[in-house]
Amino acid sequence: MKQLFDSSSLKCSKIVTNAYSTSFSLGIKLFAPSIRPHIYAIYGFVRYADEIVDSFEGYNQKELFHDFVEDYKKSLDRKISLNPIINAFQEVVHNYNLHTYADDFLKRMEADLYVTDYTTKEAYENYIYGSADVVGLMCLRVFVNNDEAKFNALKDSARHLGSAFQKINFLRDIKDDMEQLGRSYFPNLSNNILNNATKEEIIDDINIDLKEAYKGIVQLPLESRFGVYIAYRYYLKLLKKLKKADSEKILSGRIRISNGLKVFILTKSYIRYKLNFF
Repeated sequence: MKQLFDSSSLKCSKIVTNAYSTSFSLGIKLFAPSIRPHIYAIYGFVRYADEIVDSFEGYNQKELFHDFVEDYKKSLDRKISLNPIINAFQEVVHNYNLHTYADDFLKRMEADLYVTDYTTKEAYENYIYGSADVVGLMCLRVFVNNDEAKFNALKDSARHLGSAFQKINFLRDIKDDMEQLGRSYFPNLSNNILNNATKEEIIDDINIDLKEAYKGIVQLPLESRFGVYIAYRYYLKLLKKLKKADSEKILSGRIRISNGLKVFILTKSYIRYKLNFF
């Protein structure tokens, strides 16, 4: 019967992923069936933790986050949680030895309850590592199936990919982060003001991350390579749209990729992938 509970827990993680991110959902669907459930479990957990600190206004977010973390810690000892999202994640943590990465992630999420300014270089880099790089490293553990040599060879690229995705999210969401959450992330913003010059500096930095990330994507196991490549292509297109947009436009609304464009990117990327042109 525990197997049935675990199966339903994974389905809950999949539902969370599909509800919160169409881009990542499509990328995960392109993974081999053997690794999809583990990535759903990771995404579901990190998404819920992030939602607690970002979206639950009007509730005691500190208390809710504390309870979430305590439930997670108990699940590691018990190897079960009645919270299906935590239950799915704790099994992946045990199977792929993700304990340290999960702890680092939760520390960064907790910081969002108290810290609003990450604009020093050290604070910015620490936040990027704990909120994004470790998620990439957790996924990489699954992709290489705990092969230590492969993991060590690809971990720097995985970190760069996580960093790139997070920085693009920060740039896309800069208006909401500053106005609704009162947070500022980029250290090169003067008085939290985004102009075209600082936007270009940010994009140049992201392009360095994407270039290094690509080196690792082409070396990933076949079971995960195309799915990660699609996510990479989506974010690359989003970055191009942000580059074309004036800084005032970015500050006035969210730049998005339409579902139609996502289908076009998928089709084009698939052709390039099959022809080995990616």
